Amino acid sequence: MFASNIALAKKYDYLAEKFTKAYDWLANNDVTKMEDGRYDICDGVFALVQRYTTMPFEKARFEAHNDYFDIQYIAEGEESFGVALRSDCEVEEEKLENDCIFFKAPKFYTPVNLKKGDFVVVPPEEVHQPRAAYQGKEMPVVKVVVKVAVK
Repeated sequence: MFASNIALAKKYDYLAEKFTKAYDWLANNDVTKMEDGRYDICDGVFALVQRYTTMPFEKARFEAHNDYFDIQYIAEGEESFGVALRSDCEVEEEKLENDCIFFKAPKFYTPVNLKKGDFVVVPPEEVHQPRAAYQGKEMPVVKVVVKVAVK
């Protein structure tokens, strides 16, 4: 799945080498058997294996990053995910030392539902809302967030 705004359609090459290395790593590693933490893939690309329980939609925060794309991949479980254009959102809190900016919930966003094996690629120009419970049902999730450097 790739969903975005037409203004971004030709800005990035989602099949560039750093992306294909990330996709290959996801396809060739059983992350459900890996410990949580960081795994370097190649220069400018690393994976963060995470385990958590999804939360009610209202509690899941919208966020964006300046320096990295996120490839959010579900290895186990289900999750809902809101995506919106950053330009349509209001900043709530900045944690620039962690390359993370939090936003107030936007009026307009696109919901994305992810199940085992699904992923979504989010560029810096979009905000995303990870960890939201699919159809309100909280559940454990094993997720990998692959960080792909913009430059």
